[in-house]
Amino acid sequence: MLNEKVEKALNDQINEELFSYYIYLSMGAYFNAESLDGFASWMELQAQEEQEHAMRIFRYVNDRGGRVKLQEIEKPKMEWNSPLDAFENAFDHEQYITGKIHELVDLAEQENDKATLQMLDWFIEEQVEEEATTEAIVDKLDMVGTSGSGLLALDRELGSRQVTDEEE
Repeated sequence: MLNEKVEKALNDQINEELFSYYIYLSMGAYFNAESLDGFASWMELQAQEEQEHAMRIFRYVNDRGGRVKLQEIEKPKMEWNSPLDAFENAFDHEQYITGKIHELVDLAEQENDKATLQMLDWFIEEQVEEEATTEAIVDKLDMVGTSGSGLLALDRELGSRQVTDEEE
């Protein structure tokens, strides 16, 4: 059984993950409007992954006898100055989410909740990957600069992203 503090914190994290879903959908819409279909496709897959993160926590709360309490989801930003700006925002957001996961770990340790700690191990590993992936794209966008051909090549590369078993 979850204690009240851990249950509330996990409900808050469900909201953070659903907001992440919204952010990436919004970024996908931005890239669609900019005719960067590969970037848009990458963001749509990222949004799906964030939704699954929310559902992972949702199921965990239910499995532990807790009560999921969905909250209002904040409206996401809808415009960026450039693809680089969007991915810098994505990287910043992933760092923010990593911080939130670390806060959950700290709380679970404080509350001696070993089951929640074990569940959160997956999220810790996932956030290392999330940050590395978005940072690598920021680095590539930095290299490309305003080169149209470079941007189109990166668009093609990002459009080739496939859903892996780990993302499902």
